[in-house]
Amino acid sequence: MTITHGHFSTTDDWEATIGEQFRTLRLSRHLDQAQLAELAGVSLGAVKGLEQGRGSTLKTIVRLARALEREDWLRGLAPRPAVSPVDVLRSSRAQPRRRVYRPRGS
Repeated sequence: MTITHGHFSTTDDWEATIGEQFRTLRLSRHLDQAQLAELAGVSLGAVKGLEQGRGSTLKTIVRLARALEREDWLRGLAPRPAVSPVDVLRSSRAQPRRRVYRPRGS
């Protein structure tokens, strides 16, 4: 794994690190890969692939994180926006548009 200045340099580095984190958590919960796969509703191959850093689908990552009671990981990936885009749109419609008038001859 190549890490440069505290940052992961490649996608493979990220996949390996995330896989290691899932493996460490699974082992701390005293689960084997087959048990976790069943608990999460994914295939054994999906668990093995993720833990080995061979990539995974988002659906598999979500299911495994939820099965391991680590939904906080998911919230870190997709935090709620501080400002709702819908609220911004509503507030812009609440005030009528105004024309800017300039004196003639300017």
